[in-house]
Amino acid sequence: MVVMTIITTPLLAQTTPASGLTKIGYTNVDYIIGKLPESKVMQNQLEVTKAQLDKALGETYKEAQEKYEAYQKNGANMTDVIRADKEKELQNLQTRIQEMQNNAQTSLQTKQQQLLEPILTKVNNAIQEVGKESGFLYILNMDAGAGTTPIILFAASEENNATNLILRKLGVDPDKIEAAAPAAAKPGTAAPVAAPAKTGAATPATTPATAAPKKK
Repeated sequence: MVVMTIITTPLLAQTTPASGLTKIGYTNVDYIIGKLPESKVMQNQLEVTKAQLDKALGETYKEAQEKYEAYQKNGANMTDVIRADKEKELQNLQTRIQEMQNNAQTSLQTKQQQLLEPILTKVNNAIQEVGKESGFLYILNMDAGAGTTPIILFAASEENNATNLILRKLGVDPDKIEAAAPAAAKPGTAAPVAAPAKTGAATPATTPATAAPKKK
């Protein structure tokens, strides 16, 4: 699933009372989105839409295949006028198939963006609320997307990992997530610099399947 990256706008300047240091939080927006019930609903709707588009494309392809086989079988006995008409019909079907393929991909991308927009808004609102309630000056997104270098390269502790706070604000229990996937990597934690992606490598379309971080 292609997911837009959210980096929150700066909140009002706040510092920790004891040390006077700026309090900066971090999280993994893709991970959070992937744990929301709305994301599963979105995925189901996209799969239904894709199945409908594939069905229409398959029917057109079958029609073209049958007409091509009929042309191959009977072409020698056709008059020049009829043969030219059949060839033009096959060319039109081939053009139609290519257009359907291109339109199907565009339609899926458009529908995904439409379904994703309210989810992104909901997550961003939760981030803003957590930031203000917890006294963060910033909450940074440690995952800028597939094939990119994480923004957070080092964190001394989980203290400023806001992921669980945001999940709870969204009505998701991070403890249940952690119990369901105890062996996976933790989101929102610092990661080493990623190696450059190889040219032509496939880019995952889904959100990362990482487990919950330590409880906040």
